[in-house]
Amino acid sequence: MQLLRKLLPVLGSPKNSLRFCSLKGNENVASNLKSWKEIPGPYSLPIIGQTLHFLPGGSLANREIMLNTLYDKFGPIVRLEGKFGGPTLIFILDADAAALILRSENWMPVRPGFRSLEYYRKKVIPYSSDQLTGLLTDHGEPWKKFRSIVNPIMMHSKTIKLYSKILNEVSDDTVTRMKYERNEKNAIENIDDVISLWALETIGVVALGGRINCLDLNLPEDSPARRLIQIAHDIFVLINKLDFRPSLWRYISTRNYRKLMNCYAEQKSISEYFIKKAMEEYKSKGRKDDEEKSVLEKLLEIDEKVAVIMATDLLFAGVDTSAHTMLATLYLLAKNKDKQEKLRDEIMSQNEKKPYLKACIKESLRIMPIVAGNLRMTTKDYNILGYNLPKNTLVTFAHQFLSTSEQHFLRSKEFIPERWLVEKTDPLHYGRAHPFACNPFGFGVRSCLGRRIAELELEILISNILKHFRVDWIGPPAKTKVYGINYVVGPYYFLFEDL
Repeated sequence: MQLLRKLLPVLGSPKNSLRFCSLKGNENVASNLKSWKEIPGPYSLPIIGQTLHFLPGGSLANREIMLNTLYDKFGPIVRLEGKFGGPTLIFILDADAAALILRSENWMPVRPGFRSLEYYRKKVIPYSSDQLTGLLTDHGEPWKKFRSIVNPIMMHSKTIKLYSKILNEVSDDTVTRMKYERNEKNAIENIDDVISLWALETIGVVALGGRINCLDLNLPEDSPARRLIQIAHDIFVLINKLDFRPSLWRYISTRNYRKLMNCYAEQKSISEYFIKKAMEEYKSKGRKDDEEKSVLEKLLEIDEKVAVIMATDLLFAGVDTSAHTMLATLYLLAKNKDKQEKLRDEIMSQNEKKPYLKACIKESLRIMPIVAGNLRMTTKDYNILGYNLPKNTLVTFAHQFLSTSEQHFLRSKEFIPERWLVEKTDPLHYGRAHPFACNPFGFGVRSCLGRRIAELELEILISNILKHFRVDWIGPPAKTKVYGINYVVGPYYFLFEDL
């Protein structure tokens, strides 16, 4: 308590506007609406506010069940107060309310979330006001300009097809590596490491247009590729501590703040090393037809700075997200043998289209999405569930809570890919759920730019694994941990038996 009293003068004067966010709006709300300040939430104590609930033993200490706890105690709209420089958050656990705001904010939505990365790119390293910093950190017109440059290239169907052959090669190398790492009991103790190497290799193919060769059995432990994987993981862990939990970093230089700034710097340096290497290879190989050029090559012809930022962000954001989506899907298939066999039959068939494979991935993302929700800062006032939400309110949409709710999906906790394929008259049909109940890739213009490529990567590796292995899980249910994204954490009880 003495430390908190000493910090009070500091807390009253944040270092700069970027590090501070508060709820502001018109308090003269309509008589039939309650103020946002009356939205229910955990009780607060002087100075520390609601922080005690997040401490070990607190009602919200377990992030994996936090959304369910909030809904059970407070209902479909909950207020979590901001302390120590953190913003107040309004949690929306109602699909209609989420749809209203997301649809209304879809022209040029403001999506905070990576405040520490934004601070690094706009305060720590040289920056000018007219400079673009990336889709993760730009908002408004700068974000719109950046997206307009990369969108036609990243989302083009020909771009996706360009990677099919090389992604199949990566998949073959991954299966070879899995067989090498497998022990006499058919277990792969470091399966998360192998899948992370696959994820970086596939992201490298997309971001750089060529192989990084991180699946090489002779890859040194201190190689740039392995270091990049570890840094990406460290960044998400530290982002969780600084951006999504109460933290003093917005006012003083904390230990974790310094660690994260160093991680950002090292990630940037290693990414630029791979990008420079790729650019040198482009020059040595000479001219290509436009259809054969990679994302990086095409972007370099338009704007070199945008190309470098986009490649850096892909290498940062794509590794752990792809790896743990893959681990979650393998786990669900291993736990549901009948679904795995049905999928294998489809994969082994000669049919070019693979609807059940796509359904399995959709169902995996519904039950175990890589992120629990989405964030927006409102650009106008809203009447939501009887409350007035003023402009500049930070709103979190609890997609994972909604997508695993019995209110929207019958037998919601079960892995049933068929719900994405059955007739509309079937009670399991996904169309019976609210359209905003399942949004694993986000919504609208700020939805995941790499969705199509991510789905292709998953389809290729899942198909290849099931062609070679019968996958089993012989232990207790898998555990997940929230570090900004949802991680499937060890120990892993997979068995990979040869067919």
